[in-house]
Amino acid sequence: MKKFIIGAVSALVMATSAASAADYPTQEIQGIIQWGAGGSTDTVMRSVTPHAEKALGGTVIMQNMTGGVGAIALNYVEALPADGYTLLMGAENPLLYKVMGLGEKDYSDFIPISILARGTPILVANQDAPFDDYAGMMAYIKEHPGELRLGATGPGGLPSVITAMMNTVEGKLDVISVPYDGDGPALTALQGGAIDVMPAVLGASIEGIRAGNMKPLAIFDVTANEKLPDVPTITSFNDKYNDMLPWGPFFGVFVAKGTPDDIVAKLASAYAEGAKNPEFVELMDNRGFTMMGISGQEAQDFLSKWQQNTTWLLQDAGLTKASPEDFGIARPAK
Repeated sequence: MKKFIIGAVSALVMATSAASAADYPTQEIQGIIQWGAGGSTDTVMRSVTPHAEKALGGTVIMQNMTGGVGAIALNYVEALPADGYTLLMGAENPLLYKVMGLGEKDYSDFIPISILARGTPILVANQDAPFDDYAGMMAYIKEHPGELRLGATGPGGLPSVITAMMNTVEGKLDVISVPYDGDGPALTALQGGAIDVMPAVLGASIEGIRAGNMKPLAIFDVTANEKLPDVPTITSFNDKYNDMLPWGPFFGVFVAKGTPDDIVAKLASAYAEGAKNPEFVELMDNRGFTMMGISGQEAQDFLSKWQQNTTWLLQDAGLTKASPEDFGIARPAK
């Protein structure tokens, strides 16, 4: 009798689970954006999600949850039930948490629904800055030590990686680091004159550049960008950057590990469909983002390679709290 009851309960649980997965979603889905409003992650997620909602047949309520270089949002989502009703909408930063001493969890605790796009870093300045390119900025820093205000988004953010590259190539820069909760608020501050220079994503800054509200100093890439062909590459100023580039941020949707496979599949299919929408594709192209749209093992492999390359870049720059080796991350082969 006891075995019968246990078997009946197990069968009921399995049937309920299968039914809930088949009916998913039956309630609103929460989308937690790691960064503040107006930044690149926010732009990508708020642009693609309405199209993914149509394919999914559900509603995703998005919320910006800032702090801890995205760690607050990541920990919040990871602590909730792995049922597909809370999505983490994030960027590359969690892959650096362990080596930067920012937390014990990263994307290895999540399943990538879709790595939607990647971006190109760019160095931009306030329109009134007394220099017009990277060489001019470096000369200004040497002539005015401790005066230039450089925007930041915390350890492990894109600005910290770009700054690490500059410190490695040029020697320690004597500048003032001014932190913000994402590149959106930082670029607003830049245009208002609160900071002088900001390492940012091209996609978040290109409209401000086109409007004449900020000026580009250099593209952090090995080739010119077709969206801003007149902006010089950083390698044209110093060829030592060739050893570190190309490098860039990425933007993706994740769920906590343990989320049922069929729910993961439904979400992946919905975001794959949403990413094909002509309006989204046009927006990404106009902003200078490179479409990716990868999921499953391809996304896992991409995340592993990105983490390997970037953690060792920061390790060699002396910016990590722990060696990547402590977490089983091998140095990339030359």
